[in-house]
Amino acid sequence: MRGTVYITVERLAAELRWRKAPRVLDVRWTLEEPDGYAAHVAGRIPRSVYVDLEGELSGTPSPGEGRHPLPDIGDLQGAARRWGLNEDDAVVVYDDADGAAAARAWWVLKWAGVTDVRILDGGFRTWAGHGTTVSGPPPKRARKDRGNITLRPGHLPTIGAEEAAHFEGVLLDARAPERYRGEFEPRDPRAGHIPGAVSAPYTANLTPAGLMRPAEELAAKFSALGALDGPVAAYCGSGVTAAHHVAALASLGVEASLYPGSWSQWSADPRRPAVVASA
Repeated sequence: MRGTVYITVERLAAELRWRKAPRVLDVRWTLEEPDGYAAHVAGRIPRSVYVDLEGELSGTPSPGEGRHPLPDIGDLQGAARRWGLNEDDAVVVYDDADGAAAARAWWVLKWAGVTDVRILDGGFRTWAGHGTTVSGPPPKRARKDRGNITLRPGHLPTIGAEEAAHFEGVLLDARAPERYRGEFEPRDPRAGHIPGAVSAPYTANLTPAGLMRPAEELAAKFSALGALDGPVAAYCGSGVTAAHHVAALASLGVEASLYPGSWSQWSADPRRPAVVASA
C-alpha cells in the first residue's frame, strides 16, 4: 500500500524519464509563507507546475467553514486543467517542508476522483540532494497544453462538526501538543481541543530526516493511539496537516475520515465546547 501513497525521489527520477511521465505538482506552502511561487521559480523539479494551496486547493475562508474549506469542485477542475491534468494521468505532489501541504494536495485530488496520486517522500529538500533542479520563470502554458480532466467530489470520507462531536471511534488531533492542551492558540478563536479527541501531532509520522517513518513504526504509533481498531478521523487547525494522518493511514491500508473545517471551524462557534486539559 505504501507505494500507492508515497514515491521516493529515486523512483520519481526514473519515472520522469518515461514516455508517459507523471504530472508533478509543486505545493509549497506554510502558514508563515503561504505563497510558495517565489520558491518554485528559484528551484523546482523539472516539468513541475506550481499549485496555490490557498487559492486552488481551498475555498473561501469563513468562520462557518474554517480557514481552509474544501474548494468548489468546478473551481478545482478549472485549476487542474490549467495544471495540465488529463483523465488518465498519474500525479506526484511535493512541498519543501514536512509533507503537510503535499498531503493536502493528495487528499483533495483523491477526494475529487483522481485515482493515481502519490506524495514525494521527503519533498523538494530530499529531491535537491539527489536529483536535477531547474530555476527561472516556468514556461507559459498554451491553451493546447491544458488538460481535460473531469473531477467529482466525495471519493474520500469526511466528517462535519456534528459528527466530530459524536464520533464513534478515534478522533486524532494533528496539531502540536501545546495547542491540543490549550496552552496557547495563535490563529483560531479559542484554545483547546474537541472533547474526546486524542493528541497525535502529525510530525511524529516523520523521521528526523523528514522522511515518512517505516510502515512498522507508523503501524505501532497508530496502534498505540487505538487508530487501527475501528473508525478513525483526523482534524487539525484548518484541515491541512490532518491530511498527513489520512495519507499515513492509507499507506497502512486504513481508511480515515478528514474533518475539513477542523479547529478553525469548531472554535468559531461559542456553543461548541473546548477542552483545555493535559494531554
